[in-house]
Amino acid sequence: MAATAVSGLQMATSRPCISPSPRIVKAGAAILGVSSKEASWSRLPSVSHISSLQPFQRNCMSSSAKFRRVSTKAMAESSESKPLSGLPIDLRGKRAFIAGVADDNGYGWAIAKSLAAAGAEILVGTWVPALNIFESSLRRGKFDESRVLPDGSLMEITKIYPLDAVYDKPEDVPEDVKANKRYAGSSKWTVQEVVESVKEDFGSIDILVHSLANGPESQVIGSKLIDSDAGGSSISLTYIASERIIPGYGGGMSSAKAALESDTRVLAFEAGRKRRIRVNTISAGPLRSRAAKAIGFIDMMIDYSSANAPLQKELSADEVGNAAAFLASPLASAITGTILYVDNGLNAMGVGVDSPVFEALDIPKDQQ
Repeated sequence: MAATAVSGLQMATSRPCISPSPRIVKAGAAILGVSSKEASWSRLPSVSHISSLQPFQRNCMSSSAKFRRVSTKAMAESSESKPLSGLPIDLRGKRAFIAGVADDNGYGWAIAKSLAAAGAEILVGTWVPALNIFESSLRRGKFDESRVLPDGSLMEITKIYPLDAVYDKPEDVPEDVKANKRYAGSSKWTVQEVVESVKEDFGSIDILVHSLANGPESQVIGSKLIDSDAGGSSISLTYIASERIIPGYGGGMSSAKAALESDTRVLAFEAGRKRRIRVNTISAGPLRSRAAKAIGFIDMMIDYSSANAPLQKELSADEVGNAAAFLASPLASAITGTILYVDNGLNAMGVGVDSPVFEALDIPKDQQ
């Protein structure tokens, strides 16, 4: 055990003992700082605390307390002095197109940042009516603070394309939309035209992110632009209203998300067989984004999630961005057709534990 760092669970179980499975479960909970009788969710500051855990003391006594101290010290020193050899998310040489970025506080922006931090080149498609404001905000440095990547550099967006994914081809666009002043000065913004423009500019992409409230046609971009020789990844964003009743989440949005999830499974098969493209969707929890605020009760949904999810914290956009980077990376090379829930575990709940009905129960609370 000299110079190799192992996990706390490995350290604790390395002592020669055999325990029935219920004890193992309780011991595992104790390692994570959870009492079997009360909700103590405090984290252990270091693995050295494991040697003092009562379940292991009673059942797995070491022959030498000195050995325990020496081995723990060696592990701690090894962990601090050696660089982590973990699995990196390396997207260098990859090109990503994120459809649906119009500001710096939504999931699309966070996903772009995570992909950029992993080394990917970033292209974005911005809804035409929001294009001028978005581009001018970038030029004026309004987003510079939120462009900062983990290494201190700023995320660079190689090119911004005007995009309205509701319309597949120019002939699909109604005359009143063409005449709308919010579309004046922009051209080539239907799905077909954006595909042609990206092909002309870059040839192909490796990653497509569908970060749109609607416009399912944007997934066509991936099938037409992702290099079939190298495969690729297509990622969309959905919401639990696709499978659960969320009062007030109307306007056809819940049905659209349900269709999106169905399309994810079908496209995973078709694009996987034909072009080796992986297709997944992230079911993200509520976020105070500009788009979400338009629903009108986003604060209520965030409060509900914090009160009822297994992880009692507010979801950050970066957490969704990092999940997307994982799905786009070679580390997820066998994952396709999947709905990945990034919602602090709220999807797993069958009831709202903040209901007065459960007042008499000893419901665990976050102690952090």
